Amino acid sequence: MTDRSLSTAGALDALDFERGGGLLPLVVQDARTGDVLMVGFANRLALQKTLETGQVHFWSRSREQLWRKGETSGHTLALESLHADCDGDTVLARVTPAGPTCHTGERSCFGEGTSSPFAVLPRLAETLASRAADHPEGSYTVRLLDDENLRLKKLGEETAELVAALAKGDTVRSVEEAADLLYHLLVALRAEGLDASALLEELEDRA
Repeated sequence: MTDRSLSTAGALDALDFERGGGLLPLVVQDARTGDVLMVGFANRLALQKTLETGQVHFWSRSREQLWRKGETSGHTLALESLHADCDGDTVLARVTPAGPTCHTGERSCFGEGTSSPFAVLPRLAETLASRAADHPEGSYTVRLLDDENLRLKKLGEETAELVAALAKGDTVRSVEEAADLLYHLLVALRAEGLDASALLEELEDRA
């Protein structure tokens, strides 16, 4: 696959700023979940500032000035990577958002229902990380994290239950048991200092 990443100011020379009168659409995507968060416009200066600071900048067409997302709200967009499309007239910014992106307070300007179904895995991992950090009383996840024997026992039990459901051809139960196993697997990985991103990276390498 062609690498269209933009990692230096010099790489911006490949972009077609003339077609849009000096401006390019800038699509912002959550690097963790793949959700599209917003679309704005950027000129060369905005993209240069984005690369220099690691914070996404835009060009305001109404105010005719450069602006950094989160200047007043604090809901910044930390840049993970920047990419051009095949025509060089649109740019994708993969980011880590700090809080909601939309001015309405929603996570995405496109509202609910736009997330990839695969985004649930990193969201679950995020919840597990929160449980590990906060240790809420009565949390089953915390019990598993604190007790290696219980953690490994449950992992084995859930594996056996999934195998049994598959052997019986019980499709509904198989999905339920697979979900239980995945949860316990992510908890076991979290206990070892790993999370869903490490698992997804390994799967990507194998793909």
